Amino acid sequence: MPYRPFKILGIQQIAIGGVSKQKLRTLWVDMLGLDVTGNFVSERENVDEDICAMGSGPFKVEVDLMQPVDPDKKPAVHTTPLNHVGLWVDDLPRAVEWLTAQGVRFAPGGIRKGAAGYDITFLHPKGNDEFPIGAEGVLIELVQAPSEVIEAFSRLNT
Repeated sequence: MPYRPFKILGIQQIAIGGVSKQKLRTLWVDMLGLDVTGNFVSERENVDEDICAMGSGPFKVEVDLMQPVDPDKKPAVHTTPLNHVGLWVDDLPRAVEWLTAQGVRFAPGGIRKGAAGYDITFLHPKGNDEFPIGAEGVLIELVQAPSEVIEAFSRLNT
């Protein structure tokens, strides 16, 4: 395997979709005790999500509870219950450049600001002829880790 110019640090988030955020909140907030830390609504992305958290500091993991703004429109954030997994990466632009050169397919949209304010991009769940490496049915979000997360994870490995 060639040199990889970036490092995946850990899980940044998991996103869970359903027809009703309230039903998701009953389990994740009321029963399991996660804190609701924000809300994100995007007509363009057809999502109304509650941003929840478990853990704290640089090791906090976000759990996004998502319902569609319009259940008849795409993207259909509720049709795959485990919508996507977000991974912290130490150098998002280099990761995208290197992975693309290796044949990894990215979803449309490029690098952009995500709901939590970090730069993000998505690996496509399926490969194609031009980019044969996909995530085999799972949508994966790469999230640019802020400096405090990069530093915290680097201390774990020393």
